Order: sequence, then structure tokens, then C-alpha cells
Amino acid sequence: MYTFIKFGGSVITDKTGQEAADLPLIGQLANELAQARQARPDLALILGHGSGSFGHHYAARYGIHRGLPPGSDYSGFAHTAAAALRLNRIVVDALLAAGLPALALQPSASLQTHAGQITAWHTATLSQALQHHLIPVIHGDVAFDNAQGSCIASTEILLTHLALHTPLRPNRIILVGEAGVYSADPRQNPQAQRIPLITAANLEVVLHATTGSHAVDVTGGMRSKLELMWQLVQAIPTLEVHLIGPAPGNLQAVLLGEDTDVGTIIRMK
Repeated sequence: MYTFIKFGGSVITDKTGQEAADLPLIGQLANELAQARQARPDLALILGHGSGSFGHHYAARYGIHRGLPPGSDYSGFAHTAAAALRLNRIVVDALLAAGLPALALQPSASLQTHAGQITAWHTATLSQALQHHLIPVIHGDVAFDNAQGSCIASTEILLTHLALHTPLRPNRIILVGEAGVYSADPRQNPQAQRIPLITAANLEVVLHATTGSHAVDVTGGMRSKLELMWQLVQAIPTLEVHLIGPAPGNLQAVLLGEDTDVGTIIRMK
């Protein structure tokens, strides 16, 4: 079984800035991954990350997520892809420096979508990387879309496609971003309570409380991410999704299955 991990773009960059990577935090997460892999060499990992202040600003500026009509100038498409790759290089270099065999795989090189949904993605190279005990590193990216010209394929959409339409079925997905899901926005309400577990019993109440992203985000924010993860849990009933913050030790503890009361777990029951 596989573990999918996502480093949120709002965590590894300052999304209110432009191309502002949080290098110390990226290094910390890379080291935690390395320590977990050293303790558990059998961990089969696929890592994805958002584009944060790299790709999102270009995508929003040029309207890539809304689609480009026929005859449009696609230079903004190219700029968005290049920005996403710049952040991907930073992440992969940090992983390599930590001693992990990370391999960058650019989704847009072989990705096709229709109305924002993936219709084709050549993932044989990704599977081969796993067979050689490498860690494939993908990222939110642009895509040519045969209905609207262009779209943004978020990391969650990419991971969902791998989970449902390839043999790479995960038993865990770890989203490193917000410190969990809360009963209200903790930035605005100091009384907001962390929700440690989301199941069918409380899903609707939780979704009602969630809001969008707090910075430029062309992929929909927290609510859309929760809805997508719930669809995955429904499709793979044994799946657990962990939403955790980037505080030191969180990622390593969850990877190693340690009993920690952090973040939010999404599962069927």
C-alpha cells in the first residue's frame, strides 16, 4: 500500500507574497520524511505539493483556471507552469539534501483534462520510479483542457486520479497544511474547536463551517479539499486522510503511526 503526502502551498510558501518559499520549513519537512523513511524503509511514498505564491499568482493574473478561449495568448500558461516548476525544484533539492531519492515528475508534460477533470495522464514513469524505491514528487500544475483551453490541476485532483484510476491505491493520505479542521475559522474566532475526527456522522456540519482560502488560491480552498477527500474515502473505505499542521514532529509521527492527538482524521467511521 502507498502513502500519499501533500505539502500545502500555503505552508511551504508565503501566499501573500510572490515566489516566497519557506526554506527552513521545507528543510524541516524533508528531514522528517527522511527520518521516517530511515525507520521504515518499506514506506512507499508519493509526494505532491501546491504552488503557493509561485503558481497561484500567475494563474490568477492570466485566468488560467477559468480557461483560455481559442486564439488566446498562452504566454501566461507558460509563466504559470514555469513558476510551479521553480518551487518544485526547491522542494526536490531539499529532499535530496536530506538523503531521500526524490524524483521530480512534471504533470503537465503528459496531462490532459476536460472541463477541469483529468481525462489522460501517463503515469507509467511514476510507477517505475516507485519500483526503484524512488519518491516521485508531483505538484499542482497547468493542463491543456479540450473544453476550456486551459485549467489548473490541483495536487488533490492529481492524487485523487492516482488513487482511483491507477493501481497506486493509498491506505493513507497526509495533507500538511492547516493544523486541522475547526468548528469555526480560528483566525477570526478564538473559541473555535479542533475537530479530531470527521466521519459520515458529522461531515455535513463540518462542511457548513469551513470557508475558502485566506490568500490567493485558484484551487478552491479548504471546503473543496474536504469534499474531494471525502469522495476518496467513500471510494476507498479503508482509507484514512490526515490533515496536520507543519509543527515539528507532526509529519514524522503520523508517518510512523505514532499515537498523537494532532490535526484531523477523515475516515468512513
